[in-house]
Amino acid sequence: MPATAASRQTPTPVALDIDALDTDLSETQLLETLRFEVDASNAGERLDRWLAGLIPGLSRARIQALIKDGQVTSAGVTIGEPNTRVKLADIFDVVVPDAVPSDVTGEDIALTVVFEDTSVIVIDKPAGLVVHPAAGHASGTLVNALVAHCGATLSGVGGVKRPGIVHRLDKDTSGLLVVAKTDEAHQSLSDQFRAHGTDGRLRRAYLALVWGVPVRPKGTIDAALARSTANRTKIAVSRHSTARHAITHYEVVETFQGEKPNSTVSLLRLVLETGRTHQIRVHLAHISHPVLGDPLYGAGFKNRISALDPHVAALVDGLGRQALHAEELGFEHPKSAKPKLFKSPLPADIADIIEALRTPAARPTAKTASDARRRARAKTTKT
Repeated sequence: MPATAASRQTPTPVALDIDALDTDLSETQLLETLRFEVDASNAGERLDRWLAGLIPGLSRARIQALIKDGQVTSAGVTIGEPNTRVKLADIFDVVVPDAVPSDVTGEDIALTVVFEDTSVIVIDKPAGLVVHPAAGHASGTLVNALVAHCGATLSGVGGVKRPGIVHRLDKDTSGLLVVAKTDEAHQSLSDQFRAHGTDGRLRRAYLALVWGVPVRPKGTIDAALARSTANRTKIAVSRHSTARHAITHYEVVETFQGEKPNSTVSLLRLVLETGRTHQIRVHLAHISHPVLGDPLYGAGFKNRISALDPHVAALVDGLGRQALHAEELGFEHPKSAKPKLFKSPLPADIADIIEALRTPAARPTAKTASDARRRARAKTTKT
């Protein structure tokens, strides 16, 4: 029986004749079968695009996967191509299987949760925590922790009960990171990060301690990035055709003038216009102001540590990572469409260095040394 006009806009659960479907359906899947009819305004559209606009909570990528998996039929015929053009009055049945368990093992790892609801979770990631399992880091990652923490509240991303990673922070970069808990949230956040804030929905700002002082108090680093041909673990500024457009805006927040040559340090606030791998670290090294403690892009500046005040030098030497922190994160909530803004205080290791730079250990200045010598001479004369 043809669907009503109203059902063309709203997913309608239906009972199907299993024998007419070329797919293996379970009882659970039958309860999640939706039916749609094409009206005049949608005739000629791609099937995947049309369905993505009708099924809340499923991304277009997820719809495409369902089509390729044989979960979309019309008149008992399986439709296997996402780019199929729909025709007026065509009726399509879509089976949406329950999300399957993730192959990532949940692990009881302490997390600092800044915000959480049914759609997203915002984490203040500590330095040293890898975001996603990969070669050399099969466990002990943020994803392992989120699988355990979120549990049944993960409704599924791409058909798998796993957290949806839409952006990453380097292992040794601390700060704010948002993760999707649903397919709908994953699509929305992915779109926002893909736009890099050009539509006003996304805001990302970092704080970094760098060597030296940029010539200009505010500036923009516009330099394309590509994988280094000399060292495949590094990213480099490149003019190659494969290089990706990358822009970083910076502002000097505070400067700590050292007494010795090459001992000056600056605190910068950085705003990303794009989000490439290692972007901030590579861009700052490119303008000869690498991040303190950066073993990959600031190794040539390590000898400057000895020029710092001994107390500061000890803190920098023991930092064990780049002094880079994702301080601010703002985005449009995937469900409410309301703006959300979060800020993270500097972690203790970076904050301690800044405090030491502001209040260096007491040392005799030229004036106090001269006064001390005069007092000593006066005491000798009286004696």
